[in-house]
Amino acid sequence: MSQISLDLIKQLRERTAAGFSDCKKALEEAGGDIERAIDILRKKGLAIASKRAGKEAKEGIISAYIHANKKIGVLVEINCETDFVARTQEFQDFAYNVAMQIAATSPICVRREEMPQEILEREKRIYEEQLREQGKPENVIPKILEGKLEKFYKEVVLLEQPYIKNPEITIQDLLNELIAKTGEKILIRRFVRFQVGE
Repeated sequence: MSQISLDLIKQLRERTAAGFSDCKKALEEAGGDIERAIDILRKKGLAIASKRAGKEAKEGIISAYIHANKKIGVLVEINCETDFVARTQEFQDFAYNVAMQIAATSPICVRREEMPQEILEREKRIYEEQLREQGKPENVIPKILEGKLEKFYKEVVLLEQPYIKNPEITIQDLLNELIAKTGEKILIRRFVRFQVGE
């Protein structure tokens, strides 16, 4: 295996925010292929995240974001296992970026299991009516409906949304990266978004 160039490691660090040695290892494993290295880092983050899933996350912070026009404001609670991690700049930046994401994209809930049933039912009804009006055969409607609902989740479920600062990753990916870096369970517990006149 030829030496991995510093430039390549730098590129991968810029794209993933992962540590130097993690980037170097991922690039070595991927044979210098940056896209494969990104996948390797994502899987690693996911593995650490699932390992931490059973832990208690009772520390954390509440972060706020007020949009420049003073018409949109967000409060978000993000939890971790220790106060030490909660006080790190990285954790606080993550919380602020999540609050900014919520201000920009107006999600309905953090995770899809929290989606209010009545909203889901209403969306299904609208999609079914649209598909029937378009003359789609009854036997294909459930499959198309499934695809439309997946797209809906990606738009309104915070963890499934593309990250506004890097649409190549989701908020879940961003969260997994932070879990991999801190080695702690971290979760976005809840948020509230205010908009003037709403």
